[in-house]
Amino acid sequence: MSFQPSCAALASSAARTFASPTPSARKARFFALTPLALCFAQAAMAQQAAAPAVDPTSNANVTAPQLQEVRINASTEKDMGFAPVEAQTAGKAPMRRLETPQSVSVVTREQMESRQIVNVQQALQTVAGVSPVNFGRRGFDDINIRGFRSTESILVDGLVQSPGMWAKLQPYGYERFEVLKGSASVLYGQVQPGGIVNAVSKRPKKDALNEVGVEVGSFGQRTLQADVNKPLSESGKTALRINAQVSNADDPTQFVYRKDRWFAPSLSIDLGAQTDLVLFATYSRSEWMRQQGITPYGTLLPNRNGTLSRTMFTGDPAFGVYDVESTTLGYALEHKVSDAMTFRQNVRYETEKGTGNFVSNQALQANQRLQNRQASRQYMDYDLLATDTSMLTRFEALGAKHQIVTGLDVRSGHSLLASRTCRIGALDLFAPVYGMQAVCPTALTSDAPAKLSVAGLYAQDQIKFGQGWTALVGLRRDWSTNDTDNRVANTQTRQKDSATTLSAGLVYEFKPGWAAYGSYGESFLPQSGLTFAGSPFVPETGKQWEAGVKYESPNGQLTGALAVFDLVRENVTTADLANTGFSVQTGQQRARGLEVELGADMKNGWKLTSAYTYTQSKVTRDNNAAIVGLPLNLTPRHTLTAWATYKLPQYQRITLGMGGRYVSEQIGSYPFTLPSYVVADASISYAGDNYRVTAGVKNVFNKAYYDGAINANVVSPALPRSFNLGVTYFF
Repeated sequence: MSFQPSCAALASSAARTFASPTPSARKARFFALTPLALCFAQAAMAQQAAAPAVDPTSNANVTAPQLQEVRINASTEKDMGFAPVEAQTAGKAPMRRLETPQSVSVVTREQMESRQIVNVQQALQTVAGVSPVNFGRRGFDDINIRGFRSTESILVDGLVQSPGMWAKLQPYGYERFEVLKGSASVLYGQVQPGGIVNAVSKRPKKDALNEVGVEVGSFGQRTLQADVNKPLSESGKTALRINAQVSNADDPTQFVYRKDRWFAPSLSIDLGAQTDLVLFATYSRSEWMRQQGITPYGTLLPNRNGTLSRTMFTGDPAFGVYDVESTTLGYALEHKVSDAMTFRQNVRYETEKGTGNFVSNQALQANQRLQNRQASRQYMDYDLLATDTSMLTRFEALGAKHQIVTGLDVRSGHSLLASRTCRIGALDLFAPVYGMQAVCPTALTSDAPAKLSVAGLYAQDQIKFGQGWTALVGLRRDWSTNDTDNRVANTQTRQKDSATTLSAGLVYEFKPGWAAYGSYGESFLPQSGLTFAGSPFVPETGKQWEAGVKYESPNGQLTGALAVFDLVRENVTTADLANTGFSVQTGQQRARGLEVELGADMKNGWKLTSAYTYTQSKVTRDNNAAIVGLPLNLTPRHTLTAWATYKLPQYQRITLGMGGRYVSEQIGSYPFTLPSYVVADASISYAGDNYRVTAGVKNVFNKAYYDGAINANVVSPALPRSFNLGVTYFF
């Protein structure tokens, strides 16, 4: 009986430590939360000790009791293939996609391996609603969902990352990516309106699994990677898993390269049948030369001096590179309080430090030959403690089945992105000379460390009632405080925001495997900055209506979904016409569209994932009258993508892969249009008894195209044809 008060006291102590403003509390917060894990460890061990002992010498024919394991992220073991039927992002618990009144897509590990993807952008190319946006190979993941930027809404295991995290995710370390489209603030708080990406990490399994792989490819790609899972107990609940990857690659653009070192151990601990505890950590170190793209004049638009090479480097290699180091440390805890209640707590502490040096393009000079440039030196220092503590409860009442998740989402972190803005000479695009001396000021151009504290209370109920009806209703209340110390202007500001968001949806499975649904959702995202009058900006908000039809075959071999949506983004900053250099939040943007997805795992050897997206976006309100009514930049009207694999019936060890994507022209406020393009990919793999060999080619026909633009001065050439050969050995 003493267990419950003890845990309550520790939880209260942890909350007080978290809220403490003292500097020492910053380092103590992570450790202050861990006694909660110890509470449940004590409970599990006490329960284990109370179990009756079994006489190993007895010959009695007695069946040992089968203990039910909680198994954190249990759905990952089901989500292989191209037609997964479950996802957990929409409910912070495994839910049938058919019963989810919102679009949610899943990219499984099998899909990623068959396509030999090397970054998140490639992984999401087959997902409806995700735009193939590219801001140059600048070193981190850029994502647009349903017309709106979602780069800062990439979650890891359901926890939001620091907004300043510049490190790219290594897809090799994740079981799958789930994309929840549209406004999703009820469960995840401060996120962008288009949707979120949830990366689900590889975690220890009860069965041994060991692999080591080598990949080589075009443009100097060399990768060595390993995934080792070792059970440490007879039950397999205590297990160690280590993922590691070392990768070096050059680039079609001269001087551009990237080096990544990534290491991710995780340890599950057997605390009894009712408790799962996984400890995890990651370490990454990346060095890269940033590729900013190239001027549109001489590429997409005419240049009186001639045509430019798409692989030209417009920066300066002598100015320096990016060098960023990041670490994470945390745990995931689940304790089955009863058959109907499960307590969960996810905790992650992350840091990121480094420097970044890059040269960016400014306006092209009138002679269309000399490219004006600006050089920047950046100094990054971020940390974030993110916690999500929730209770998952299942019960029946008044003829309905409920699955309720209630929780407290708390984050606190410090961020610093200081910089020096330097002067560097213009580059002659038709006779480039590198090694120009940059002149940097002694004092920092920007230096404004900030501290962000966020807390959110949320509840969401999945209600099953009647014959085939499912409702999903959620409510959240958020509070955030952002303290900024501008050491250049010698000013200190505090910005406080709060918001209440809600979501509601209804699904009707009108015949087995077929369901129709409708939903409404809201999002909010605080904005830093002040108006001319000195008032802080209010949060941006998003509101979405969505309706659709979903299908799941009885054997789970085929899944499909059709969705239509109407998404509005409010409080968008736009130029203050009365006060030059200031902004007001009178802008509004809108995206409407249709999405179709199909996944298939057929018994005849075929597997398929495909998607079609129609998006009609536009600026509906802005102080710049010239862009009102225009489509949002980098949002194609039509996107069609497909990828299929086929296992040869005569040679079962050989699998062929083929696919491609069509992207229509992208028109916005830029003085150019990105033309439409079609790109094809292919692969072939051979599975031996304990090894696999895969060869692939991307952009088979070497299509020259542009898949993004940074601004009116810079377009981003896509990668030309590239080859890849990988060998994986299983032991």
